Amino acid sequence: MAERLTADVVVVGGGPSGLAAAVHAAEAGMRTLLIEEAQRPGGQIWRHRGEPPTAARRWLERLARSGAAPLSGATVIDAGPHRELVVEQEGRVRRVACARLVLATGARERFVPFSGWTLPGVVGVGGAQALLKSGARFAGLRVVLAGTGPLLPAVATALRADGARVVGLVEQAPLVRLAGFVAALAPHLGKVAEALGYSVRLVGVPVHTKAWVLAAEGCDHVERVLVTDGRRQWRWDCDVLACAFGLVPNLDLPRLIGCATGQDQVVVDASQETTVPGVFAVGELCGIGGVDQAVVTGAIAGLSAAGRVVPRTLRRRRVRERAFALALARAFALREELRALAGPDTTVCRCEDVTTGRLDPRWSARQAKLYTRAGMGPCQGRVCGPALAFLRGHEADSVRPPLKPVPLSTLESRP
Repeated sequence: MAERLTADVVVVGGGPSGLAAAVHAAEAGMRTLLIEEAQRPGGQIWRHRGEPPTAARRWLERLARSGAAPLSGATVIDAGPHRELVVEQEGRVRRVACARLVLATGARERFVPFSGWTLPGVVGVGGAQALLKSGARFAGLRVVLAGTGPLLPAVATALRADGARVVGLVEQAPLVRLAGFVAALAPHLGKVAEALGYSVRLVGVPVHTKAWVLAAEGCDHVERVLVTDGRRQWRWDCDVLACAFGLVPNLDLPRLIGCATGQDQVVVDASQETTVPGVFAVGELCGIGGVDQAVVTGAIAGLSAAGRVVPRTLRRRRVRERAFALALARAFALREELRALAGPDTTVCRCEDVTTGRLDPRWSARQAKLYTRAGMGPCQGRVCGPALAFLRGHEADSVRPPLKPVPLSTLESRP
């Protein structure tokens, strides 16, 4: 029999938004449980091995004082009616029930396939950041960063500080859109200072806007990158190519629960409550907007789940951060040329080794699965799904448990 846990408020995800939600709910007197896949809370942005980042320390200290109970190294694999979750932790299965549920499952990188993107040494931009935060060393390696989004200069700066030789940075967005985005930063002085800091620390690094990777080249490892700006092409020798095209929210759990989604995000009201009563969504699930949006939406959801009045200051901050998220989406929207990067022989589903040429442009996501097994591998479409949504307009297919790969023994003991 699976162990049963109960709480007034359960928060799924221990990144900035989940931390803020758990802290506010617990400080309001709610019995709060924080479920986190990693061994310690912080999420990708506050990932740490030893001393936590300065920005995270205050929230982690508040979490420890709040009385919220952390459940670390735990993965939600299923969700039933009435806000009940099935959670796997180190081979054990638990059933978790609550009166209020806050979803803070964050986002993942979006990849657009191109020739050579599966070569060893080609990683995501966030993947390179995660490796660095986990102790990997890039000192002495030649690194090219490409794709789109504000994560590019942030990771380039971190890699350079670690001793990597940043060969170049390639941003697909045109300069005119980036200038508009910089103008939108005016109300966000902290973000302006952060952007200026990256610019200073990347002096001497070639930065190209309105440019993108055409191919990664090499035998058994990436050796060079072919880049274009639409008018000319050039090559950079490198040991690592960190390339990704922004983020997409992790919508599997919200969709399994039945939350309405639209425009690649969960539909929420002013209290962060979804269309399913008693279920709230926060952070990147409500639109990619960064850590400040994550914290403010988490705080609002935590207070709302506890039945407390949300201060006007938080509501105003939510409006401001939402405007920033919209400006972010406009500035880094993917250009049409990227749809032509994948040729007929380019792998689009790495798990099942499916090439673009095997996919009929007229097929739906369901047909692609049935005819080629695209999206049916271990990652369950987390990589190829967003890619095919961009390339072929595929809508998300139905979500089925388990949400993450688990041992068969775990499924046997599932309640």
